[in-house]
Amino acid sequence: MTDRDEAADVRPLARAWVERHLDEGERIIGVEALHGGITAEVRRLTIGSPDGATRDLVLRTFVDMTYEAAAEDWLNREALALTLLAGTGVPAPALVAVDPTAAHCEYPALLKTHLAGRTTLDDEGLEARVPALAGQLVAIHALRPAERPKTYEALTTPDTVVTPRGADAAAWAAAIEVIRRPAPPYEGRFLHRDFQPGNVLFDVLPEGAAGASVTGVIDWAGASWGPTDLDVAHCSTTLALLHGPAWGLRFADAYEKAGGVLAAASGERLYWQVRDALAASEEVALVARAWRESGRTELTTRAVEERLDAYVISVMDALG
Repeated sequence: MTDRDEAADVRPLARAWVERHLDEGERIIGVEALHGGITAEVRRLTIGSPDGATRDLVLRTFVDMTYEAAAEDWLNREALALTLLAGTGVPAPALVAVDPTAAHCEYPALLKTHLAGRTTLDDEGLEARVPALAGQLVAIHALRPAERPKTYEALTTPDTVVTPRGADAAAWAAAIEVIRRPAPPYEGRFLHRDFQPGNVLFDVLPEGAAGASVTGVIDWAGASWGPTDLDVAHCSTTLALLHGPAWGLRFADAYEKAGGVLAAASGERLYWQVRDALAASEEVALVARAWRESGRTELTTRAVEERLDAYVISVMDALG
């Protein structure tokens, strides 16, 4: 495939916009679609310079009209978060440019630097990755940004929860009652809001090497201000659906061992854990499809629903 053919994968207006933000003499010489996202197209752009050097950028584009109304907010949140994270030590991409209203591109878009590493969704090596995930999340929550992002959004309500077919009706009914209560008081912190294995990059270690090292945290479109419990709950839910309910329950312990602070009362922890688990019920099919596209072909919608049911039951038993 020629460079011209590869670059054609970037829409004409977006291509012109990207090129306006490149250094003199640079051009797009390669395009690769990155899989695993749900709400946007993500492409890695290989940029070539006249002296033969190359570098990579990432172009994120919201093309699904379902998310048109939210795209401007998400891109503005991500742009602000990447700006606030610059120089903090948190391994996040650097912002290059943003077009949240599609003033220049065919669709709302954001251009940022590419980070080394890869997402890892397999069961193998999970024992080492969970502490690394927890430590990275503690570091994010320790930041005191110059500007606070918007307050978190709950993402679900008691009336929008989708109880899976064949689920434990009593456990789900009890869980739904939990989130009918007012949210517990909390001390606000800087949240990623979608911190989970699909948005964390790890070193590619030699076969047989021990340990796991985070090289990047991506997708800051949900960056918010809120309770640390909410980020922990989200990662817990994702671990439960990817690897089994026990891993979801273990993540909070790993977070505290890494120095993180959660709500002191079990009832308050239950509220946040259940709220995120129930929110997952509304997008099981989308999440399962993304994971299958990333190689976890056994994670059918039904398999993920069953894990979610088991996780909700486990959380209610452990904290309820």
